Amino acid sequence: MLSCLKLPSLRALKIGATAGVVAVAATAVVLVSALPTRAAEPPIKIGLGMSLTGPLAANGKSALLAMQIWAADVNAKGGLLGRQVKLVYYDNRSNASTVPGIYTKLLDVDKVNLVVSGYATNMIAPAMPVVMERGKVFISLFGLAVNKQFHYPKYFSMLPTGPQAEESFTKGFFDIAMAQKPKPKTVAIVGAAADFSENAMRGALANAKTAGLKVVYDQTYPPSTTDFDPVVQAIQATNPDLVVICSYPLDTDGMVRAMNELGFTPNMIGGGMVGLQSPSIQTQLGPELNGIVNFNFWLPEKTMEFPGVTKLIKQYQAKAASEGIDPLGYYMAPWAYADMQVLDDAIEATKSLNDTKLADYMRKATFHTVVGNVKFAADGEWATSRVLQVQFHGIVGYGLEQFRNASNIETILTPSKYKTGNVIYPYSKAKSPTSEKSAATGR
Repeated sequence: MLSCLKLPSLRALKIGATAGVVAVAATAVVLVSALPTRAAEPPIKIGLGMSLTGPLAANGKSALLAMQIWAADVNAKGGLLGRQVKLVYYDNRSNASTVPGIYTKLLDVDKVNLVVSGYATNMIAPAMPVVMERGKVFISLFGLAVNKQFHYPKYFSMLPTGPQAEESFTKGFFDIAMAQKPKPKTVAIVGAAADFSENAMRGALANAKTAGLKVVYDQTYPPSTTDFDPVVQAIQATNPDLVVICSYPLDTDGMVRAMNELGFTPNMIGGGMVGLQSPSIQTQLGPELNGIVNFNFWLPEKTMEFPGVTKLIKQYQAKAASEGIDPLGYYMAPWAYADMQVLDDAIEATKSLNDTKLADYMRKATFHTVVGNVKFAADGEWATSRVLQVQFHGIVGYGLEQFRNASNIETILTPSKYKTGNVIYPYSKAKSPTSEKSAATGR
């Protein structure tokens, strides 16, 4: 009986076994392909309100471009925590009243992971109550002493004013003036009735008191002021040796024009004028800038060639022309990029987007950025002040190229570590083309 059974051949057994393996493999493929694939990680969203229209737009647009360059650089390297970075931003129209609503929308509707500020003190302060309520880390861009009234532990300032933010803004101006012979005796202090100007004016008053100067004028004007002749005439009537002006771009332009039209020549003038760093205003005022000593934060000088900053400026300038914005980027670009570098480094170091973890790290770390090393101190201000005081000189005509080569027409006077020349004093002498170059270079 057994001999009558027909057993499958060895070849048939091999074929059957192979077919079975193929069938199982095919089934496995079907099962695997049927499983849901893991979705790509969503981007890390960073939200902000920025002045893209209105009187602060020139600097706001420049800052935003630098932030976009940072995002592109980071994404090209694989992003942060293995995720791409996305900037979510809205135009605050240079209007402080829009700011709280923008940050509320960013956090509640857009569900951004993190927030940073837009440009300028007047646009930063209104966001503080919103970010404080949500416990968010908040890096501000050019906010003068914003946290002095809040003492918020998760606030960090990208402005090199140091622990005494209000005073340091004009301290260099007073130090230069008091080193002259004979020493000045009187000072006039003026600015707009707005957050930035009032903060800077308080610092100037403190510096004047320390220097033993008599304050002969201390007044604000409405931010809506357009005719500055009466303001300058009132200051001129007090015959001050020094004039400290704490102004925003439009009133800076108006003040400089009024001073020149009225022939007002105190011994030294400037200090805290926002706008004189911008090519759009520089090329409008041209030679009227000669002699003014004013703050700045960075210039393309050998003394300030920090790692990565030259590359950034080249990237920025290559894009700025087609964007129709500040073609040079010396004022805003390095700082807006460094602002994001600090956040970048904190995220990578903590491997987290948790605001508390980020803030704890940021309070202790030293950050290596395109504006040099940054370390924060009390109230999130810089541990060390590095505000420049720079004098304009030798400007001829209104062409842009002379401002591109800043060393020819702008001299860094202080701090000494970054100094590129000596002050031309008094102001009337600085307006004389025959003495400008030799005095500024110290030759």
